[in-house]
Amino acid sequence: MFSSKYYTELLVMIILVFACGSDDDAPMEVVEYDDTPYTFIYGELPAPSLPQDNVLTEQKVLLGRMLFYETMLSKDGSQACASCHLQTDGFSDPDRFSLGVEGLRGRRQAMSVFNLAWHTNGFFWDGRAELLRDQALKPIEDPLEMNETLDNVIAKLSGSKLYTDQFIRAFDSPEVTADKMALALEQFMLSVVSIGSKYDRWLAGEVELSESEERGRQLFITEYNPFFPEMSGADCQHCHSGKNFENDLYMNNGLDEDADFADYGREEVTQDPTDRAKFKVPSLRNVALTAPYMHDGRFQTLEEVIEHYNSGIHFSSTVDPTVENTRMSGLFLTEQDKEDLLNFLHTLTDESLMSNPAYQSPF
Repeated sequence: MFSSKYYTELLVMIILVFACGSDDDAPMEVVEYDDTPYTFIYGELPAPSLPQDNVLTEQKVLLGRMLFYETMLSKDGSQACASCHLQTDGFSDPDRFSLGVEGLRGRRQAMSVFNLAWHTNGFFWDGRAELLRDQALKPIEDPLEMNETLDNVIAKLSGSKLYTDQFIRAFDSPEVTADKMALALEQFMLSVVSIGSKYDRWLAGEVELSESEERGRQLFITEYNPFFPEMSGADCQHCHSGKNFENDLYMNNGLDEDADFADYGREEVTQDPTDRAKFKVPSLRNVALTAPYMHDGRFQTLEEVIEHYNSGIHFSSTVDPTVENTRMSGLFLTEQDKEDLLNFLHTLTDESLMSNPAYQSPF
């Protein structure tokens, strides 16, 4: 006969064996490449020309989203792309100039990051990045922004299993490279689409514009007419045209005279004096969310912007002729006109963009 002590010790051994075995035999997560296509929804906007050499997939978009919110991209781990492109502010910065990791201010107002799939003429205010993937990494190395090296970022991300696993899912390899980072960031930024405004619902026949909003819309699309002021409009669509409200051009909109140019804009890239003080025309979608306005954030309110075009145009050697044509007389906008135009601009606000979970931090 065996003693009770023997049975007790045997029972303990059996429990330990099974306990150890359960740890050793626990199924490990298998990380695999996943090229499931990303479903790109664009509503009433025209079909965009997405990059054929960087076809959107769910896992690449997710990796780009992770990187967009990743503070390891900055020198001191305090900032991410999202620090200067806030979802609640239409993916722009409410500050006139963004503050970098060294406490230095940027030289231009941070542009919005949405509907970039419909921008085909370069990125940044001066267009110095031809493709979105070219734009994606420049803030990392900019001493006024994240002030980090790509080699350091690669080393930091390579030491994170979270990221090496996601690179496998996205690119079928755990290797972190600058090119892969750029492609993933491009995919996420392309995926940020704003199509949920009242204007979009009006296009779809779901709602009606108010009397003031509709009158503002008519003012927006009606051309300036110096011969019949009562028939003259705000002439906005020359620059902010189509359903995305931009024209893929670089223009001087009469902010300053030649002697007052503090920023040569597009000329810094092309070295062409005829591009002096010309800047990328931004989309007016979500414009009520993206103050301050202009490349240097000089206007704090939409009322100031409207008044600039109504009565504040300055002559310069490169001012756009369409803008210059209105300088002497102004746009003839009455106070009611300005109010109606403002009300229409507010119909371009996409409330859902500010809280869409697909664009929020994944962490």
